[in-house]
Amino acid sequence: MKKVFLNALSGPAVAGIILSVTPLVFSSALTYLAVSYEPLIAQFNGWEWLGLTAACCLTSAFALTPPTFLALIFGYFLGWNSLLPLFALNMICILLVNRMVNWVDQDRFVRFIEQNPKARKVLERIREQELKVIFFAKLSPVLPFAVINLVFALSGARLRNILLGGFLGMIPRTFIAVWTAQQAREIRTLVEDPNAGSWTQISVGVLLLASVIGLYAVLNRALNR
Repeated sequence: MKKVFLNALSGPAVAGIILSVTPLVFSSALTYLAVSYEPLIAQFNGWEWLGLTAACCLTSAFALTPPTFLALIFGYFLGWNSLLPLFALNMICILLVNRMVNWVDQDRFVRFIEQNPKARKVLERIREQELKVIFFAKLSPVLPFAVINLVFALSGARLRNILLGGFLGMIPRTFIAVWTAQQAREIRTLVEDPNAGSWTQISVGVLLLASVIGLYAVLNRALNR
């Protein structure tokens, strides 16, 4: 039993730790580069931004660059024109993570959880509210993007719901990040304290509250049926 447990959880557990720590390290490095080379980045043309977006799809998929941080950077340099590449980046990242997890895990984690009849019943009830759970989880400004992608991929959630819920949930967060970036006068201030403005703090607080209330309502309804 112990061996089965280790085989089922060691990979996801290690991945979860990596997905939580690496964004902090990589974001610090990107902050340094963005501040140091701001004039150069400001002169990027469309093809260079396209290449950067493609690269960020991979780094976000491997939990190196949090999408909200990228939204601040892209929003600072591109303004509202950054919305399209940011939405595309997020969707491609979600798809890549889902495909990689399915290829590596092959539903082993779900089968391990479903060995327990009670756990299987709970999982089935949550799946009935799958889209809502994904939406409210993605809406939260504090839940790590990469970890959430990993969890939903491991849980066997339908890809259509992951993409749709992820897209709808990221819209408010992305708009707030881009708007915040537009108000910043220098990138150093933006990346070091993105929530300095009172309006931004209120918006983040509202998203967090909505996410918590929504998740509680959906999960409570599913678990008490």
